[in-house]
Amino acid sequence: MSRRLDGGEERVGAGSGAGIVTRIPLRRFDDERGWFMELMRASTLPKPVRQSNLARSRQGVIRALHYHLRGQDDLFICLEGMVRVVVLNRETGETFTEDIGEDNPVALYVPGTHAHGYEALTDCLFCYFVTEEYDAADPDEHGVPWNDPRVVDLWSTRDPILSDRDRA
Repeated sequence: MSRRLDGGEERVGAGSGAGIVTRIPLRRFDDERGWFMELMRASTLPKPVRQSNLARSRQGVIRALHYHLRGQDDLFICLEGMVRVVVLNRETGETFTEDIGEDNPVALYVPGTHAHGYEALTDCLFCYFVTEEYDAADPDEHGVPWNDPRVVDLWSTRDPILSDRDRA
């Protein structure tokens, strides 16, 4: 399922209504100095961004699958390299996946109640804007195993590099 929104955004995959991933194409403007790209426009997002995070990952890393129960949504952007984003609607079992980054410059807005994560298809620099600040004393971080049968075939690797938390 795909529906175009104002400004070039599309709502795609993983369910309907508030549970849809929003796909936002990014435009790059090249000239003799290099290039410029707008990453995020707050007025187009359903909720205000409260924190920005940046992660560098080696090829073969999977950071997944996480979800949030208290309302945190994520805006995913791969700044360098390529990643495979995987989203699982935990209620319906529907999935969404897309490879994003240098070869496909898009941002993906993911409602946090869906389990979500990414695989580094190359070494990558990954940015995610979130709608809630992280609270180390009371984290809203929950997980679904990366190799859950509903998503295991969506990854390109069967032997990922995982954190202790994602391995559990």
